[in-house]
Formats: sequence, structure tokens, C-alpha cells
Amino acid sequence: MATPERQIPDSEDSRRKVIIIVAVIAAIAIAAFFYLLMRTVGSGPAPQTLQGAIRAGVPEFEQYQSRIVLDPPEADEAKQALGGIVMNLQTVAHNFTGRTLTGLEVKGTVVDHQGKPVKERTVVLLPNPQQSDLEQNRAMLARVRLEGFTDSDDRANIKMEVTGFRFK
Repeated sequence: MATPERQIPDSEDSRRKVIIIVAVIAAIAIAAFFYLLMRTVGSGPAPQTLQGAIRAGVPEFEQYQSRIVLDPPEADEAKQALGGIVMNLQTVAHNFTGRTLTGLEVKGTVVDHQGKPVKERTVVLLPNPQQSDLEQNRAMLARVRLEGFTDSDDRANIKMEVTGFRFK
């Protein structure tokens, strides 16, 4: 005895098509959202520079750079939820220049075993919302965040150096 084929009413068939179309559109929207999120995480912030700073090549820079002392830097790393690795470099900056610093720019670099930079970033530490200057014989915490590393990157060492400063 042959079983009759089950017939689906037209209204149920059209509902099924609508559900499939909505599911496909939702999947495309979610994929586009994650794609944009991954692009913004990997690009990182734009480089910062300290306006009116004393920089390398100026005699004053050589004279005072050695008096802005950075302790040996330390770093920690963490995996991001959407992939990639973030490294936070930090040190303590000491002002032994005999003058008050109103601007301080520091570059943090992660280098490979050959001493070549893997990633680097320059940040303006002074002025900032919490602190406008660094008086003589005082110290402050200096942090640089580097994003976008992968497990395969050769991260052998870290460096932090003063690249610019400004006085009161």
C-alpha cells in the first residue's frame, strides 16, 4: 500500500522561505559586523606626536635626553577575544633635567632576535588628563600598548626610549 505524499500548504511553504531568507540576511550581517570589528582591532590608534618638542638632532636634545631616565622596561601580554596578542610595555620615567617637563614623548618597541623592530608605537605621556607636567627630580609611570601580534611573531626583547620632550 502506497503512502500518500504529505502536502505542505502554500502558507507554510512561504513562511519557511521567509525564515530562510531572514536567517541568511542575519548571518551576513553578523559576519560583516565581525569583519569590521577585526579590522578596527588590528589597525590600532594613529601615531601621536608631541607638538613643539625638542627632538633628536638638536644639541639641547642630546644634553637633556640622558637626564630623562627610563628604568628597564617590563612587559606583559594577553590574547584578545577575537584573536591576536596585545603587549603592554611599562617603565618609570625620572626627570633629572633640573627643569619641569610639560611634554614627554616615548617610543615602545618590540624587537626580534636580530634586533629588528616587530612593532613599535610612539605615545605622548605628558600632558595627559591626570598630569600636566613632571617636576624636576620626580617620576611617573610610562606605558605603551602594542596590538596586533600573532603567535608566530618573533618577540625577543622590548625597548623604550625618549623621542621628544618640552620644558616649562
